[in-house]
Amino acid sequence: MGKNLVIVESPAKAKTIKKYLGKNYDVLASMGHLRDLPKSQMGVDIENNFTPKYITIRGKGELVSKLKKEAKNAERVLLATDPDREGEAIAWHLSKLLGVDENSPCRVTFNEITQNAVKAGIKQPRQININLVNAQQARRVLDRILGYKLSPLLWKKVKKGLSAGRVQSVATKLIVDREREIENFVPKEYWDITATFGESQKDSFVAKFYGENGKKVELGNKDDVDKVLKKLNGATYVVGDVKYSEKQKSPSPPFITSTLQQEASRKLGFTAKRTMTAAQQLYEGVEVDKIGFVGLITYMRTDSLRISAEAQNEAQQYIKENFKEEYLPKTPRVYKSRKSAQDAHEAIRPTSVYITPQMVKESLTSDQYRLYKLIWERFVASQMASAVFDTVNVDIYAGDYVFKASGQKLKFKGYTILYEEGTDEEEQDEQNKIPALEKGQSLNLLKLEPKQHFTEPPPRYSEATLIKTMEEKGIGRPSTYAPTISTITQRGYVVREKKQLKPTELGKIVTDLMDKYFKKVVNVKFTADMEDKLDGVEEGKVEWTSILHEFYDSFIEELRVAEEEIGNIEIEDEVSDVICEKCGRNMVVKTGRYGKFLACPGYPECKNTKPIVVETGVMCPKCGGKIVERKSQKGKIYYACENSSKCGTILWDKPTGNLCGVCSSLMVMKNTKSGQKEECSNKDCPTLKKNGVKNEG
Repeated sequence: MGKNLVIVESPAKAKTIKKYLGKNYDVLASMGHLRDLPKSQMGVDIENNFTPKYITIRGKGELVSKLKKEAKNAERVLLATDPDREGEAIAWHLSKLLGVDENSPCRVTFNEITQNAVKAGIKQPRQININLVNAQQARRVLDRILGYKLSPLLWKKVKKGLSAGRVQSVATKLIVDREREIENFVPKEYWDITATFGESQKDSFVAKFYGENGKKVELGNKDDVDKVLKKLNGATYVVGDVKYSEKQKSPSPPFITSTLQQEASRKLGFTAKRTMTAAQQLYEGVEVDKIGFVGLITYMRTDSLRISAEAQNEAQQYIKENFKEEYLPKTPRVYKSRKSAQDAHEAIRPTSVYITPQMVKESLTSDQYRLYKLIWERFVASQMASAVFDTVNVDIYAGDYVFKASGQKLKFKGYTILYEEGTDEEEQDEQNKIPALEKGQSLNLLKLEPKQHFTEPPPRYSEATLIKTMEEKGIGRPSTYAPTISTITQRGYVVREKKQLKPTELGKIVTDLMDKYFKKVVNVKFTADMEDKLDGVEEGKVEWTSILHEFYDSFIEELRVAEEEIGNIEIEDEVSDVICEKCGRNMVVKTGRYGKFLACPGYPECKNTKPIVVETGVMCPKCGGKIVERKSQKGKIYYACENSSKCGTILWDKPTGNLCGVCSSLMVMKNTKSGQKEECSNKDCPTLKKNGVKNEG
C-alpha cells in the first residue's frame, strides 16, 4: 500500500504538517503556482469565450515531474494549499497536472496549522470548489487583459517598463488626488482663546472659549479676538454647569488583514509587504524551543472578525488565570464583520494564547516576534473588559461669554492594561486635570491666551491610511493590499517620504492619461463593483466569463481612441546643480529601483551616475569629512562619512553633531519606547555598558 501524499505550497508548511501526520503521509511543497498564463503573450483566447491558455511555469518542470511520480505511487493525493481563492486555484492546477479528479474528495484546508486543526482537516476532504477557482480565474484574466493591452500603450506613449492595472491604477489615483488636494489647499485663519484657572500654575487647568449666550462663536481673525478680549477685561469667571459621568472604552476587535497591516505600520514601522512576509511565516510554522514546529497564528488573509468558540473560551480562561476576575467582560465579546466579509475564516489570532510572546521570543526572528506579540496582545485584549474613565465637563461663565473645559481620569484599566490601539495622528492632547468644582464657584484667572491657527491640508497617505481607505472603498481584497503598494512604488509612480506616500511626476502623468482615456479603470466605484462581482462568482451567483464580456467591449473601444489621440509624452528630468565630473553637464535626477539618484544626461555616451547627497551638517570626527545621509539597497536610511571607504564612519542613527564626553565618538538620536534619546554611537563606549544599554550600532 502506498502512502498518502499531501501537497502544500511551501517547505515550511510541509515540515510543520509532516510532524503532525506521521509516517503514513508524505508532505511535499509545490513552491506556489506550477501553472500560469505565459509571460511572452497574453495567453487568453478572447474570441473563444476568454479561454485561458495555461502552461507549466518555466523552471518548474523538474518539480512537476517529481510530484507526478509521487502522486502515481501514492494511495491518495490530498491538496492542502491555502484556504482562499489563490490556494483553491493552485489546488485546481495541481489536480490538472497530476491527473487528480477535481470532483473527488481531494481538497483539504487548515485555518491554522496546529495538530488538532491539521488532523481534523485531513479527516474532512472535499471536492475542489470550482466557484472559488473561477473567481480567481476571472481576476487573473481581467488583470492580464488590462496589463497586456494597457502596458504596451504606456511603453509607446510614455516610457518603457510602465504598467497599469485595475487596483494599482486606482490606488495611484487616490495618492495623486490627495497630493493635488494638498497643492491646491488654501489655508483659512482661525483663532482660539485659552483661559488658565487656578491658585497656582501647578494646580491649574485650562478652558477654551466657546461662544456667547450659549451659542458657538467662530473667531476668524484678530479683530474678532480683540472684541472678545476687550469685553473680558476685568470679567469675573464663575462655574456654571458641572457634569460628572462615567465613560467606557471598548477594546478593538482582533485583527483582520487590513487592520494588521495598518497597526504594524503605526506601531512597528513595517511596510505591508514586510508584515505579510512575517505573518506567512508565523502561519506556516516555526521551530519553537520545547514545542517543535508549530503554526503560531491562524490564516492571515481574512476580512472576518469571527472567532471560534474554543479560541474564545481559551482566551477567557487565560484572562481569568492571569488577571483579576474583573478584567473579564460580563458577557463574551462578539465582533460583527463587514457585510462584504468572507466568513469562511476566523480573524487573525494566536493558535493558542498559552503560547505567549515571551515563550517564543528566543525562537523567532525580530520581525516574527514583534508581529506575533502584536497579534497576541490584540487578540487577548479584544476579549477583556472595557476601560472605564471618570469624565467631567464644565461650563464657565464670564458675563455673556462661555468657556468650556473637559477632562477625564482613568478609573479602571480594563483591556488597556495589556494593549492600546495606535493612531495615525502624530500628537495626542494632554489630559486636562480638573479639580473638584461647584456651581457658582468663582475662579481665579491666571492667564488668558489668544492663539492664531490656520487650517491644514489633509495629510498624505501613509501605507496604513491608504490600506484603510482602500478597504473602506472596497478597492481590492485582503490579499491585494500589500502587492498593490509594492507595485506602485516599484514602478516609480509613488515614493515613500518619511513614511508618507507621495506621487512622482511619472505617477501624475500616467494617472492623468488613465483618467482621461480609461475612466472606468481608475474609477473607485467601478473597481469596488468589480470586487462585488468577483464575490458573486465565488458564491456561484455569477458566471465568470460574463464579467469579462461586460468589461471588454467598452474597454477595447477606449483603447482604440487612446491609441489614436495620445501623442508621445516626454517626461522632463529634474536638473540638479551637480556637475558631471566626466563630461561637464549638469546631472539630472532619475528614479530607480532603490529611489532617486543622479545620472548624466549624456547617456549613452556618458554613463556616470552617483547617489544624491543629503548633508546632515555634521563633520566626521575621524577625518573631517561631511557626514551625509545615504540609503541601503533595501531602502533603509543610514549615515556615513563622505570618505567612508577610507575612514569607515557609518551610523544607523542620525548624528546630532555632539561628541561623547567619554570616548569622543559621535552622539546619535536613538528611538526608544519613551521617545528619542541621545546616546553614544560607539557600541563599546563605557557609558553604554554602565547604563546597561544594548547598542547595535
